[in-house]
Amino acid sequence: MVKTIRVSEEYHEWLTAHKKESETMEETLRRMTRGPHPDDVAGLLSEDEATEAKEAVTELRSRDSSRFEAARNAFDTENSE
Repeated sequence: MVKTIRVSEEYHEWLTAHKKESETMEETLRRMTRGPHPDDVAGLLSEDEATEAKEAVTELRSRDSSRFEAARNAFDTENSE
């Protein structure tokens, strides 16, 4: 499936300037954003390992969320005094 994205003229020019002659725009975007190609990571984890990894990410995000909430509350309390 192909998707179209909108980018500013400036970003498109910057991206084009960094595009290698042999690359597609997708390959350039992946290289510039460090996103792996799905074929490069397919099959690296078993289904159980992938489930464990997803759970670990969810746990880390919830911890970060709690820390950010505590910091936000501390800041709000400090500024309301």
